[in-house]
Amino acid sequence: MSGPSTFVPKSALGRWFESRLPLGGLIHSSFIVYPTPRNLNYWWTFGGILSFMLVAQIVTGIVLAMHYTPHVDYAFLSVEHIMRDVNWGWLIRYAHANGASMFFVAVYIHMFRGLYYGSYKAPREILWILGVIIYLLMMATGFMGYVLPWGQMSFWGATVITNLFSAIPLVGDAITTWLWGGYSVDNPTLNRFFSLHFLLPFMIAGVVVLHVWALHVVGQNNPDGIEVKNTERDTLSFTPYATGKDSFALVCFMIFYAWFVFYTPNFLGHADNYIEANPLSTPAHIVPEWYYLPFYAILRAVPSKLGGVTLMFSAIVVLAFLPWLDTSRVRSAKYRPMYKVFFWAFVAACIGLGYLGAQPPEGGYVIAARLLTVYYFGFFIIIMPLLGLFETPKPLPASIADAVLGKGGLAAAQH
Repeated sequence: MSGPSTFVPKSALGRWFESRLPLGGLIHSSFIVYPTPRNLNYWWTFGGILSFMLVAQIVTGIVLAMHYTPHVDYAFLSVEHIMRDVNWGWLIRYAHANGASMFFVAVYIHMFRGLYYGSYKAPREILWILGVIIYLLMMATGFMGYVLPWGQMSFWGATVITNLFSAIPLVGDAITTWLWGGYSVDNPTLNRFFSLHFLLPFMIAGVVVLHVWALHVVGQNNPDGIEVKNTERDTLSFTPYATGKDSFALVCFMIFYAWFVFYTPNFLGHADNYIEANPLSTPAHIVPEWYYLPFYAILRAVPSKLGGVTLMFSAIVVLAFLPWLDTSRVRSAKYRPMYKVFFWAFVAACIGLGYLGAQPPEGGYVIAARLLTVYYFGFFIIIMPLLGLFETPKPLPASIADAVLGKGGLAAAQH
């Protein structure tokens, strides 16, 4: 944890300001001398990458909002205006559209890392739950943003997804009508989605602040899943060690991001969204953005509309209960041989559901989606609780320093 700051500004003006608003001390204790476990690997750099992507999405989104017209008669044309007539508009639009995909790439890696290394276990339950809330807000923000270009896939995606709420008993129709602002997806719907899409990123930023605060209270997890026992031996200061690693990883990620923006900007989109929305012409195959496809496959795997909606939302909500579903006393999969096998099978199941979500809901695709859906929920509800009872983990190192240097190397380092 960061603890009280020892930061003292050198100038008289700096000391005057710090005595009234200790902003420098907060930055110094949180991002300069903050002790980080010395065994962190590159999977821990995605938190910083996500922070960068959030800022990039907010900045590009604000610029796009200056030129976008949230009206069904002009929305599609205003996007074309941004692409053709606004200086660097094509770059800002492609950076924003592909930035959403990069945001989800980073968050999925971040989440799978947390699952693999047990970052949800005590005392980090609140930290994990805040992460799940951020993910839910991201899902809502991304969906509403996809509607704004008002292409064919925007319109029909909005129609299909908002109709799902009508499956809720008693209040479903009222919720759907409220979302639409009428009795179909139309101009009030577009206005609402634009307003919420603009607002939600700032809510995400607020929850991210809480997420980072919670992280600094309980401290970071690490690849060996053991707590810091000796600050001097087990940790390194955040700067320059973690900041250097984070900066290198961010540069590598930015190259990956830039490749999509400059070379294949429409690869992750859908061609039908370059056709203006037409309520009288239904696309042959309605699919959401790629980052929703696993949940879309779960939705379609159930014949009942209410059952599909319930399972789809449960697939996300169940993540919040992981700290209590996993009964093992060992955090990291490095020391859990059985869990490691089931974990990689779970990753394969999620990728498989993503593929099936993009396929027509028929024949073998539906059967495969049902089988993978069973494994998805079984992993959380059956496998995790039982593994804690029957699995024999490997011996844990005595400390983080032992895990990094080994006992012989540690003794040599001390002398």
